[in-house]
Amino acid sequence: MEKFFARVGLTARGIVYLLMGLLAYLLAGSSHVEVDQGSVLDKVFLRPGGRLLVGLIAIGFFCYALWRFFEAGFGVTGEKRGVGNRVISFVRGLIYLSLTVTAVSIYNGSRQHQSTQQRSYAIDILSRPGGRVALGSLGFIIIVVGIAGVYDGLNLKFMSHFQGEKLSSTTRIWISRLGQIGIISRGLVFVIIGSLLVSAAWRNNATKATGLDGALKTLKNEPFGGFLLILVAAGFVIFGIYGLAEARFQDI
Repeated sequence: MEKFFARVGLTARGIVYLLMGLLAYLLAGSSHVEVDQGSVLDKVFLRPGGRLLVGLIAIGFFCYALWRFFEAGFGVTGEKRGVGNRVISFVRGLIYLSLTVTAVSIYNGSRQHQSTQQRSYAIDILSRPGGRVALGSLGFIIIVVGIAGVYDGLNLKFMSHFQGEKLSSTTRIWISRLGQIGIISRGLVFVIIGSLLVSAAWRNNATKATGLDGALKTLKNEPFGGFLLILVAAGFVIFGIYGLAEARFQDI
């Protein structure tokens, strides 16, 4: 059952990243596009048959969360025993459980825009005692996760999950290249998101806490921002393809 949850969840994640890559590409030519998992599902929902697809993606996200919670409880396949990997799996499970709630809200026809939700969360955190420290710490953690992702991508650490003999040498090479580019791209975006949260805490300004959508729009305003956004879009698409390869070939 664990393998089923993992493969369904990885497939759903891969599809969403493919769509996020498309939205990031569209954002390069327009400032009126939102790019995050929720916005992707909003747009899917409006298409013919979209409600059914959003429902299936919600199930996929829920399966992914269950798989990560299973790893948190019983250990991560292909990794050394230890608390660190289990904590990471637990956090990933919480993230995808939250995305499941978002998908279900869209399925039911009611959801705030992701950027509005993130600002309201940031405002709530900053209004509490120690809120600036808490928000800054969260941003710092996300930066560390992003740097770790870049490191894992550069060193091909993710290939430890593809040890099965069923992989041909050509397939292994393609998976390593797709994973390297996709994971590094995602890690760099996490660094930008974390930096925005740290900036929001430092300036006591919740409008800076805008998540993925705000990170990409901030990137767009930099020199050569449109070109950089196209690179990010390509990275998301590649990560999506890699995610589908994970669903098919990863040792689980």
